[in-house]
Amino acid sequence: MNDKEPETMPGAEQAPELDIEALQKALGEEKQKAEGYLANWQRAQADFTNYKRRIEQEREDFSKMANASMILNLLPVLDDFERALHAIPAEQAGKDWAEGIKLVDRKFHATLEALGVKSIKAQGEPFDPNFHEAVKQDKGKEGIIINEVQKGYLLNGKLLRPSAVIVGNGEAPEKEE
Repeated sequence: MNDKEPETMPGAEQAPELDIEALQKALGEEKQKAEGYLANWQRAQADFTNYKRRIEQEREDFSKMANASMILNLLPVLDDFERALHAIPAEQAGKDWAEGIKLVDRKFHATLEALGVKSIKAQGEPFDPNFHEAVKQDKGKEGIIINEVQKGYLLNGKLLRPSAVIVGNGEAPEKEE
């Protein structure tokens, strides 16, 4: 062997540069893969969050619809109850049983209000087909509700049952003498 320094192979000095370039290229590819994986994970996470939100909304809507069905079945009872209240003779109005009926009526209305039920104002209002159902026309100011036959109700701002109303036809009402 020679005491001389070992000869370097031609191009041996370039090998480290090639290794660095190859490593940088591989690193860049891996970074792109990692960014792709991160973007996919973020998309999946957003999809899952939206899914949870949609399921919760559907559950809430189902609950509201179940309430709507039950309340619709109770409204005829409420109508009959209100007719009974209006039929109490004046001389009986102050009696304990009549006051008890009024108390039950107030509790019934308070319970419905707590569930999101509100009555629709109709008497004297302009006719609105979105909230009122005309059952008759009669003499009175045109397009104005002159009488309410059956109360209408909203549930959480949505129509539950339209008001059945009598609407003025534009003819002047006959004056009572």
